[in-house]
Amino acid sequence: MLRMIHEAGRAGGRRCRLLTLAALAAAACLAAAPAAADVPAGTFSIVARDSVTGEVGVAVQSKVFGVGPRVAWALGGAGAVATQAQSNESFGPDGLRLLAAGLSAGETLDWLLARDPARDNRQVGVVDAKGGVAAWTGAGCSDWAGDSSGVDFTCQGNILAGPAVVAEMARAFGETSGQELARRLLAALEAAQAAGGDRRGRQSAAILIGRPHPDYPEYARRYVDIRVEDHATPIAELRRLYEMYEAQGLVQAHLRFSEWMEAAGDSAGARRERERVGEVLVRALERNIEDAGTLNALAWFTATHDIFLEQALEAARRAVALSPEDSNILDTLAEAHFRLAQVDEAIAVERRALALSPDDAYLQEQIARFEAARR
Repeated sequence: MLRMIHEAGRAGGRRCRLLTLAALAAAACLAAAPAAADVPAGTFSIVARDSVTGEVGVAVQSKVFGVGPRVAWALGGAGAVATQAQSNESFGPDGLRLLAAGLSAGETLDWLLARDPARDNRQVGVVDAKGGVAAWTGAGCSDWAGDSSGVDFTCQGNILAGPAVVAEMARAFGETSGQELARRLLAALEAAQAAGGDRRGRQSAAILIGRPHPDYPEYARRYVDIRVEDHATPIAELRRLYEMYEAQGLVQAHLRFSEWMEAAGDSAGARRERERVGEVLVRALERNIEDAGTLNALAWFTATHDIFLEQALEAARRAVALSPEDSNILDTLAEAHFRLAQVDEAIAVERRALALSPDDAYLQEQIARFEAARR
């Protein structure tokens, strides 16, 4: 069951807790805060952590243009922050610096609020790298406003249809345990919208997730970074874009994490990452998607890593059916055949690809490679 920590109404608001000495010490290194934003950003958001992978992230929707950069901040290995209502956007970078210095979510929130004279107009959610959460809904936030927290997450919103919006976010996140963090965050947004969402309507949405990797530092700040700036149904569009990214960039990321974990002796973690790739591939085939690029990327990444080869072959066949004159897609199908020891089929398909691009040295090398294996 979800442990509901806090739900504040418009007349509520939480008294700022005393700052710890640790928070004060870490805060001393920060510069003075920039001027706070005056434009209300009524919205609903969820800030969360995946206890298995260490991912931290934010998902958000609002009836404003381009809500993502205003509200969502995340840093893998440190934590994540959502700052909204009359958002003080300095809470994002300052909060991440405090979290990276080792402060807890609660200590970070205390420090941010203590230095902000307009805190009663703010709404903030914070999660740290250990799964600690903290939330604040100021008494000046526009009705309905409130927040609700549980293990590894906090949900918050203002100018909402009612308290069910936040409650449904929390429920959906809890009920999707075991799935990819991004999918859990999307499920939370969808549940919130179904419960009424932002009472002003819909316009933009975003999802931002950070996950640390020693060889790919960019993942710490944008393991997943997708924004819908202006759309009639932004959450549905966010899911559509995420599923495209999931089948391409995120599949590649999973395989990179798998290789790193295997090298570090974490066979269970490496297997989990590969299983994620398989889940994406199976979902794509079950949905009968008709995007040749997505199917081709899935087939290529799985075939070249010698995993889910039968499914990779099926994805490659579907991609070729959608785009039969694309030599790159034909090359993927040839590679899938080759990895399954279907060498004659691989050569035949690769020759079709070469006929479309006769000067392509790579395709010529592929045919030579396949023919050498047959000999």
